Amino acid sequence: MAADSRSIIGPTDAELLQAQADLWRHSLYYLTSMALKCAVELHIPTAIHNLGGAASLPDLVTALSLPQTKLPFLRRLMRLLVTSGIFASESGAEVETYRLNPLSWLLVEGVEAENHTYQKYFVLATVSRHYLEAGLSLADWFKKDLPVPTPAPFEELHGVPLVHETTKLLDEELDRIVNEGVAAHDNLAVGTIIRECGDIFKGVQSLTDCGGGDGTTVRGIIKAFPDIKCTVLDLPKVIENAPAHDSVNYVAGDMFHSIPPAQAVLIKLLLHFFNDEDCVKILEQCRKAIPSKEEGGKVIIIEIVVDPSVGPIMYEAQLLMDMLMMVNIRGRQRDENDWREIFTKAGFSDYKIVKKIGARGVIEVYP
Repeated sequence: MAADSRSIIGPTDAELLQAQADLWRHSLYYLTSMALKCAVELHIPTAIHNLGGAASLPDLVTALSLPQTKLPFLRRLMRLLVTSGIFASESGAEVETYRLNPLSWLLVEGVEAENHTYQKYFVLATVSRHYLEAGLSLADWFKKDLPVPTPAPFEELHGVPLVHETTKLLDEELDRIVNEGVAAHDNLAVGTIIRECGDIFKGVQSLTDCGGGDGTTVRGIIKAFPDIKCTVLDLPKVIENAPAHDSVNYVAGDMFHSIPPAQAVLIKLLLHFFNDEDCVKILEQCRKAIPSKEEGGKVIIIEIVVDPSVGPIMYEAQLLMDMLMMVNIRGRQRDENDWREIFTKAGFSDYKIVKKIGARGVIEVYP
């Protein structure tokens, strides 16, 4: 039975005004993303860095070679980006200056520092036309009775899956940006993980990095633990472009069919690209590649573990990453119960969340 409208208590005037402001914010959040894209494409973070870490609006207009007539518009752009936490600002007696913060530091090009991974292409990929069109098609996608496994809205709309060898048939530039964005995203904070969770590598004699790309992660591991014999497994097209390294054994292959044996297998920021069934298949191959738990066999997984206890901002970031997966690929971000179910189906006996680092968790899984 429909509710009696006369029994519904409406919001107060103050609540109504707040609700309207909240509606503005949620409806217009995309403009923050567009402002961020603009800052990246204008190289504003790099300009501030090159100006010594602080810059006034006239400084920026000159450094960016913008017309002087754009100064008031740049002020409005920077005001939003400061309010959104992308830059910091200081108001002096005569002029306001803008500074880098940890977020915008990630968008500075050419920085040679540990733990700095240039995130330009992650930003450009996520706000690309193809991603946005997939998001705009979400309601139509929900209405369609699609086969299982269900293609993501991106695949349903554009006819090819994302992060796939056929993506370049849709747009070669998109394929390049996405691949560079994924690599930058995956390599961010490798040093932090090794420092914070170094105990997971102690006593390990051999390790296979499954889907390890160009070997950035294992090179970091070898630097901290030079006695570990490391192997990188990835697709042939990835391995053929990987930089040579005396201590890294590169193997071209398919993780669905075989994984080079090692005492430990590392899977970092990979399983979220796949549905549960494929995750089970990959982990079954991992289990075959490692010795028993008594012999030190384990799979080390670094992935988001969705959990509201990480705090509202980090939790929202986790949920947004899950929506990114839902709209664009067939995978998803998972909570601990989801991970436990997958580990059990793949034949593992136990697991342990070693530590949560930011939005991600470091998990050891035992045969």
